[in-house]
Amino acid sequence: MSKSSSVYTRVEPELKEQVEYILSRLGIPMANAINMFLHQIVLHNGIPFSVALPQNMQLDYSKLSKEAFDSEMEKGLADLKAGRTVTSSQVRENMRKKYMA
Repeated sequence: MSKSSSVYTRVEPELKEQVEYILSRLGIPMANAINMFLHQIVLHNGIPFSVALPQNMQLDYSKLSKEAFDSEMEKGLADLKAGRTVTSSQVRENMRKKYMA
């Protein structure tokens, strides 16, 4: 099938540079990579990878609405009541193992 349709998009210059560098090392032109991505969307009938926030992502509480903040506080209180807590000593030990090893 001939390629006669165009897709135009704006991206951050730094992101474009990083992607072009990686793709050039792979020997794949940007247009081919985009075309591959679009074909994968068709094959998967959706985005071909998970689109979600990491579960361990820390929240920026200053950006939460009052309702979202209250919800997060309720989760914390529920964890406390259920005994899902760690001591400061455990936190220090975990950090020591993770960052000092």
